[in-house]
Amino acid sequence: MTLQQEPIAPTGRRQLSYGAFAVIVIAYLALIQIGGLLVTNAAGIASDRGFVTTHNVLISLWIPVGAALIFTYAVIAILGWQQPVFRDDRPVQRWVLIVPVVFAAGIILATDYSSLARKGLGFTLILLIGTQFVGWGEEGMFRGIGVTVLRDHGLREGQVALWSSVIFGIVHLTNAIGHGASAIPQAIAVSLAGYFFYLMRRVSRGNVLNSVIHGLFDFSIVSGTAIIINQRAYAGSVAAILVYIILIVVLLARRHRIELPAVSQSGSE
Repeated sequence: MTLQQEPIAPTGRRQLSYGAFAVIVIAYLALIQIGGLLVTNAAGIASDRGFVTTHNVLISLWIPVGAALIFTYAVIAILGWQQPVFRDDRPVQRWVLIVPVVFAAGIILATDYSSLARKGLGFTLILLIGTQFVGWGEEGMFRGIGVTVLRDHGLREGQVALWSSVIFGIVHLTNAIGHGASAIPQAIAVSLAGYFFYLMRRVSRGNVLNSVIHGLFDFSIVSGTAIIINQRAYAGSVAAILVYIILIVVLLARRHRIELPAVSQSGSE
């Protein structure tokens, strides 16, 4: 399998080479990682205190991730890619809706409501909006721009799913800047999550549902792990792990029934 194919984007739409996409991703990561370090250091926020106050969330999350979010959708607008980013014309079988359903259940169970109540409504809303920045930014960049680039280069949909998820995982290795070797297992888990979000995009025929679910899933995890100093282990966090386990089992069992039958798929194009 080779990634060096000539783009076959629809006539009249701007195209991106793999090199240009790499430059865009690097710029996106620089805004988050380098920008994040600069603003948190300037504000005197320790790496393990980024989400414990409203002020810290605004500085360490809203500013760098918000900048990356603006950058992502500015790129989409400049390229004129609103249509392929926000609308997915490669539907899958309807049973794949189990993916967002399982994620929604996991979010409900994994959210640490007692810790959020201790922090207050204002903090909760600020964190919720900040994690939506993450969801919309990452989905716009990797399931929006990334998937479009791979499709434009003629990759089969299975290859698009694989490489968009692998790229999504690899870029999270940059979290080693602040978290060391723990970024490696996180990158592996993120690659799996990338595939789940990719399926959400296709079954919902767009890039909205996966963006919202992505942000809410991050919100639920952060609520149980990072918003209180010396926060105790939260039993509900197990639900986030179960989401992965359940979906891996289901998707492995039904992996040959994800795509529409050839006749139906060609008739929908």
